[in-house]
Amino acid sequence: MESSYSPIISFKNISKEYSRNKVITKALDNISLDIEKGDIYGLIGSSGAGKSTLLRMINALEVPTSGKVFVKGIDINEISAKQLSMLRKDIGIIFQDFNLLESKNVFDNVAIPLILKHTPKNEISTRVAELLKFVGLEDKALSLPKELSGGQKQRVGIARALATNPSVLLCDEATSALDPNTTESILELLQRVNLELKVTIIFVTHTIRVIQKICNKVAILDGGKLIEHGRVIDVFSNPKSEIARTFVESVIPSRIPQGIIDELNNYHDYYKLIRIYFYAENATDDVIWQINNRLNVHTNVMFASVTEIQGLVLSIITLQITGNEEDYQKAASYIRSKNISYEEIQL
Repeated sequence: MESSYSPIISFKNISKEYSRNKVITKALDNISLDIEKGDIYGLIGSSGAGKSTLLRMINALEVPTSGKVFVKGIDINEISAKQLSMLRKDIGIIFQDFNLLESKNVFDNVAIPLILKHTPKNEISTRVAELLKFVGLEDKALSLPKELSGGQKQRVGIARALATNPSVLLCDEATSALDPNTTESILELLQRVNLELKVTIIFVTHTIRVIQKICNKVAILDGGKLIEHGRVIDVFSNPKSEIARTFVESVIPSRIPQGIIDELNNYHDYYKLIRIYFYAENATDDVIWQINNRLNVHTNVMFASVTEIQGLVLSIITLQITGNEEDYQKAASYIRSKNISYEEIQL
């Protein structure tokens, strides 16, 4: 993915408050976050976490109570209405419920942003044809939305969002209304949008599998606060907060099954349990074999799970290390020397 030193989107100390019946509700609380050109950045959290509010700050559909939002270095809340209108043409958006005009066919729905931009008719025809081919709907140009499946409707939504060649695409729960297979195909299409068209994507979701599938970075929100953020591979391999651990556990199981816990409770020799995180680049070094053969301890794999994130294989292995404390510390030192993350586990 492309990256640049200067972020394409930057949130600086963003807070948002709503007042109803003299009661103040804080939707966002002092959030600072940078999104770089070429990112597919996931914003995840439960309902009411503030992720959609933060997303709508990017095109000024929401205005912060305090803090600043920069898009391509421009403070979007300090520019004129005309300048904001121009900026919004560089930001596409797709919605959970598609937002298609039911009385217009596919061609006309995709053409709407171009018509509003006063694009010549021959250019509209060419551009819409290109977009429908890109999203795989070239044979549906004259179809009405009611004649399309949910996945096809979202493809129309994506084509429409791309009509003006935006550099940023906002996705607000864009797959939550779709079945798993259709979701997979839409996510693959969005990956193509990112890689082939060089569009930066910000994706709001409550589903961690979406983050796992296409995002390179993630921000976890809860109660309007930014809980964790960073590369997906880093957050998945070492979640620091309880909410992050809960999300990650749903796609990369790491909890030891109760049957194994019962077995360990009846184990009387001195041992410690550790959870090791292997990336693909260091998994080739057989660390466990080396520990067994070079050090005076015995290891036993109690539980393991493997997943792929952004082309990297992440293995999480729960390891029982039997031996005295001194030998355990030598084993732990060896693991650290290989730049492998691990944590001790208490039953």
